[in-house]
Parts: sequence; C-alpha cells; structure tokens
Amino acid sequence: MVILTLNCGSSSAKYQVYDWDTKDVLAVGIVEKVTLGDSFISHKVKGKAEYSVNRSCPTHTDAVDLIIKTLTDREHGVLRDMSVIKAVGHRVVHGGNKFIKSVVVDDAVMKTLDEVKDLGPLHNPANIMGIEAAKKVLPRVPHCAVMDTAWHQTMPPETFLYAVPYEWYEKYSVRRYGFHGTSFLYTAKRAAVLLGKDPFKTNLIIAHLGNGSSINAVKDGCSFDTSMGMTPLEGLVMGTRAGDADMAMPFYMMRKTGWDAAAMESALNKKSGLLGITGQYADRRDIQAAVLKGDERARLAQDIEAHRVKKYIGAYQAILGRVDALVFTAGVGEFATFMRKKILEGLEGIGIVYDPKKNELAHTRNTETIISADNSKIPIYIIPTDEELVMTEDAYALMAGTYDVHTKFTYSFQSKDYVNKGRAEGLAEELKKNPELKSIIAAPK
Repeated sequence: MVILTLNCGSSSAKYQVYDWDTKDVLAVGIVEKVTLGDSFISHKVKGKAEYSVNRSCPTHTDAVDLIIKTLTDREHGVLRDMSVIKAVGHRVVHGGNKFIKSVVVDDAVMKTLDEVKDLGPLHNPANIMGIEAAKKVLPRVPHCAVMDTAWHQTMPPETFLYAVPYEWYEKYSVRRYGFHGTSFLYTAKRAAVLLGKDPFKTNLIIAHLGNGSSINAVKDGCSFDTSMGMTPLEGLVMGTRAGDADMAMPFYMMRKTGWDAAAMESALNKKSGLLGITGQYADRRDIQAAVLKGDERARLAQDIEAHRVKKYIGAYQAILGRVDALVFTAGVGEFATFMRKKILEGLEGIGIVYDPKKNELAHTRNTETIISADNSKIPIYIIPTDEELVMTEDAYALMAGTYDVHTKFTYSFQSKDYVNKGRAEGLAEELKKNPELKSIIAAPK
C-alpha cells in the first residue's frame, strides 16, 4: 500500500511517496514557483538521479496534477497508476484550538480550516488550496489533515495565554498556538528512545532551527511552552521574521512611515530577521560565507540569532526544572555547525557542555548524533526530523481506525529497533567517506 504526503506552501508543493508494506520512501520532490510563473518540478526516485522539468503551474491544482503525472511517468515515475495510493496526508500549519490531533478531511473539517485561516494568513490558504486540489485529482481516497498546532494543545493556560484583555481570547481566539508540532513530536519521541526513558517521563528542550525557527519545552513528553505564538512571527530570530520585539514598535514605525497594517505585517514577516540585519542574506550558509569575508553585519546577525536561542534555552531550563536532553533539528540545527557552536558556547554554567570536535563531525541527515562532552550534565543530541513519516503514519492509522492523540498512540519510530531504510543506506555511503562519523552516532540506551 502506498501513502502520498503533500505539503503545500504559498508557492510550492512538496511531496513524498511511501510504501507502507516495505516501510520505504519511493520518491520525494517539490514543485516550485507555483502561481508565480516559470514553475518546475524537482523529483528524486530512490536509486536514480534527480529529474527536473519546467512546467507552468498557475494553480495548486496544476501543481498536484504535475506531481501525479510525474509519479506515474513510465521513465521517471514509481507508480503504475494512482490506484495504488490509498491515503493522502496533508500538512496544515494552523488548526487554531479546534484540533488536538490529525483528522480525516470532510466538509466540516474544511469549514473549520476556512474559519481559522486568518490566524495563519501566510500558510493556511495554501494548505487549503493543496487539499482541495488533491481531492479533485484523487477523489476516492481518504485525505488527512496533520496540524502543526495540534502537538501544542497540551500547553497549560499560563503558557498559552497573553496578558491582554481576556475577551480577546474569548471572542477572537487570541492565544499562543505554537508551530513545527509535527517535527517536535517526532524528535521528542526519538529523544526518549535514545535516552532509554518512558516518553511521558522525559523533559526536553528542542530547537527546530531552519528558515523558520522555534524552540519547544517538552515536559513529561508533552508540549509545555514554545517560542512561536499566535502566528509564526513570534520567538526566535528567523530568516526573514523578526521574532520577539516590543509590541509598540510597529505602531511607532507606522506613524513615522505612514505604512498601513499590511505593509507593517510584510516588513516583520518578510523583510526582517537575518535578512533585515544583514540587508541581503537570509540563508545561514550565505551569512557564514560573508562572515568569513569580514562582513560585520553578517557576524552581528549570527550573534543576535545565537543570543536569542541561548535566552530561550535558559528560560526553558528554568520552567522545566529537570532537562533530560537538549535537541537540535531541522536544516540549520542539523547542518550549521557554526551556529550550534555560537549557541552552545557559554552554557557550561547550566550543565550544557559541547565537544567542539563532535560538533564539527555532526553534519548529516542520515543518523542521530550526540555532540555533548563527556562531562556534560545534559546530553546534546542532533536528531534529523522526519515530519513526512509522522504524516504518513497518521494517515495510515486514520484510515485503519487505529489512530489517537499522541499520548495514546505509539509510532513505529518509538521502537529502539526502528530503522529508516533510506537514511541507513545514505549513512553507509557517508561512513565510507568519513569513518569518524561513527564515533558520534547516538545509539538507544
């Protein structure tokens, strides 16, 4: 049985094809520049070179149709026809406070997603369009919505409520929701496996660092606090998002510039963060290259980003009391050795001590690694995230009628014997080139 997962952004559509019977990824890819013109698909099948072709996709329906045609293409595809797909899992960024777990999409779910789309104006409209497009192309299979916000529905009122008039929460659902929940779910469950602990007796600080970044305090295996708020704008410094700032600042700038609310929202979401500080770079690799050339604003951007993450690590250690592990994940967390170095330096006083050599070796998505020094009171793991696997397992379980909220449901990757076949094959090749990597591989206790 084959399960398709889709992650539709405002101008992109990512996908993965998973064979449930063999527990293996058959293909992954992305359609980029959807609705923008000059659209193209990048498609990778296991064991083959990447395939790319330009194709106009003025709508998400066109993008999904292109994905289907590519997956069933005689030369480049992996499916004889679409009848082998038995379920589709869709990423939905914002579910408001209406969903505590993944759900099968029906008319009532679509109506609710439409009602809360104003809470996620940059993401939810695209997510909804992706679901509608996929349902047109695949009308006879179950479609499942996997909410980024669902993981955080365990947060208590003292962490999710803002100190604003209470009727804002009652009338307009103003509260902290948190995001990256699918990633946090996966990494929290995997961290418990590596620690050899009951997941619901495990306290963690997880830093999901990518173009969008957030950090999560996990208490007894459940989300307790998180840096992103009502929208993904709050919290850490991100590629183009400001993160935490004085709430009066937008009003000051609007008075000074004459900007309206839309212009201000665009500035804080799309022109701030690392891009705003450097004036030209949002990608950490570009920033690091500029630092090495002596660019002081690039160096400043790194320092500001690292400082913000350090503050949250300290704050979350205070509210958790006991921390069983610090975890890095997502693109920057998994690969940017220079950013991890900046974040971890100086944390010895709170029991977090990293090993510089181990940190430099840890640059892979094919295995879980540990970079803490032998004398660190708190282990430091790097756990490559796998949001697609969570979406796949949720979709299968919903279809089979075995799914429940994560506190009552066990995923395959919670087994100490779990192996990601694709990553295992990639790791074998990596170890041939870099045998030292083996010394930092994190094994379950």
